[in-house]
This record gives sequence, C-alpha cells and structure tokens, in this order.
Amino acid sequence: MEFEHHYTDVNGIRLHYVSSGSPTQPLMLFVHGFPEFWYAWHDQLREFSRDYHAVALDMRGFNLSDKPADVKAYRAKHLVEDLRQLIPALGHQKCILVAHDWGGAAAWNLAAEHPEVVGKLVIINSPHPVTFARALRDHPGQIAASQYMLLFREAKAERVMSANNFERLSTIFKQMGDGDSALTEDEQALYRAAWAQPGALTGGLNYYRASPLYPPSPAGDPGAAALNLDPTQFTVRVPTLILWGERDQALLPVLLDGIEEVVPDVRIQRIPDGSHWVVHEYPEVVNRAIRQFAGA
Repeated sequence: MEFEHHYTDVNGIRLHYVSSGSPTQPLMLFVHGFPEFWYAWHDQLREFSRDYHAVALDMRGFNLSDKPADVKAYRAKHLVEDLRQLIPALGHQKCILVAHDWGGAAAWNLAAEHPEVVGKLVIINSPHPVTFARALRDHPGQIAASQYMLLFREAKAERVMSANNFERLSTIFKQMGDGDSALTEDEQALYRAAWAQPGALTGGLNYYRASPLYPPSPAGDPGAAALNLDPTQFTVRVPTLILWGERDQALLPVLLDGIEEVVPDVRIQRIPDGSHWVVHEYPEVVNRAIRQFAGA
C-alpha cells in the first residue's frame, strides 16, 4: 500500500504527515514518541485505512516536520495546540486518538483540555502526568528507570546519541526491550535517515529539556518532586484504552497505579511479553485491541 505524504501549516509551524484511507471516513490520528517518526505506525495505517482516515504525523522537531530552535517551543501547551489545530486541518471535528510515549504525553493533555475533539483515546506505554509525577517522587524503581532522561537533557546528548552512526540511539530499541532490537535492519536504516534530518535529533531531545517531568538528579535537582499537579486539571473523561507492554524497562507498570482517579472511564489491557516497543513487537495484538475498542 502506498502512503500519501502531506504537509500542513498549524500553530505557526509546518507539520509533515502520512495518510491512508478516505478523508470522508472518521479520523484515526496516530502520534509517535521518541525517537520515532510517522513510520512507527505503518502497520496501523495499513490496518485502519479500510474503515478510517488513518493519519500519522511527524511531531514538531522530528523527521520532516518543522524543528523550532527554542527549547520552550517543545512545552506541552505547544504540542497540545499542534494536535488541536491539526484535526480540523485534516477536515474533521474530532478523532480517535492513538498515541505512544511522548505522543501520549501530548494526547493525555489534549484529551483533558479539549475533550470535544477526542472521541476516544488509546494510550500505549505512556504515563499519565499525575501518576508519572507521583512515581518520580515516591517510587525508587521508577526513579532509577528514568535516569536516562537526565542524559537526554544534557548539552552533550546530541554528541553521545549521534556517535558512530547513531549507535547509542539505536540501542534504545534494545535497552527498553529484552536485548533484541524491535526494528529490522531495513527499519533501522529508515530511522537513522530520520534522525539525520537537520535539527531532528535536537528537536527530539528538546522534549526532555522542556518537560518538568524528570527524575531527581545526583546534583540535587528535585525534578518532578518539586511539582504539585492538581489532578482535576489533568482528568481525562473521554473513553480511554491503555495498552501496556509490561516488560518496558523505562516506564514500569507502577505507572498504572491509581489511574482510575484521573481517568474514570478507562480500560487497561496489559501485554505481558511486550516491551516499550510493543507496537512493533505485537502489531496484531495492538490492532485487534484498538479495533475492538474503537467499535465498542
């Protein structure tokens, strides 16, 4: 199947996106995380183009989308507004929103702040901000698992991650899984090409630099422990499905604890053998769960 590549101007920047299916069908919008790009969702674009206008974007800072230089341009409010404006730009009033990792961070906030544009929400291994902040303050295991975020915030991160043809960045797809890469060799080449786009590596790392959600540092920075999030401001009331690969080494299942407090209409499907890259590892399981939830 050939995917259609498009660009659109929203929120002061140009976003690249890929679509499949007819624009007259309901919109299913897919939002990737770090260090991915639209291709993360190629299996879902093929599957859901039969019944939906299936769209996967490159988030700001990634691959072929614009890459603002200012770190502040990657704060949550800008990521949310990108998505809010993209939906009508695609010719729709609302969507089924499917998101992973940093895409999930934007999706959680969009659903909380603008429920009118999200018919249903599917989150894949992406913590709700309230449970994440709590775990980064109180849970030693999650604090330890999140230490990599401190490196990503440092000025040397680009040099470290890009060395030897992005060798260190490529290992992320192993370290968060079980030692085997979640990507084929051909896919790894596609990812390296996306990372090599001018400014793309910095754009992706700026998500970490702009966020207040990070673990305490050995130097004494309290990180997320200094936050006092009001759960009522982050409550998501749209129907929500959470898919969680339980072998995720970076985002532990403890992040699901107490989720019902801030997402009252939630279903959780745990995938015991899935890692952070469960979308790549078990696309049929992911697709079946999304289809059942979307049609419910």
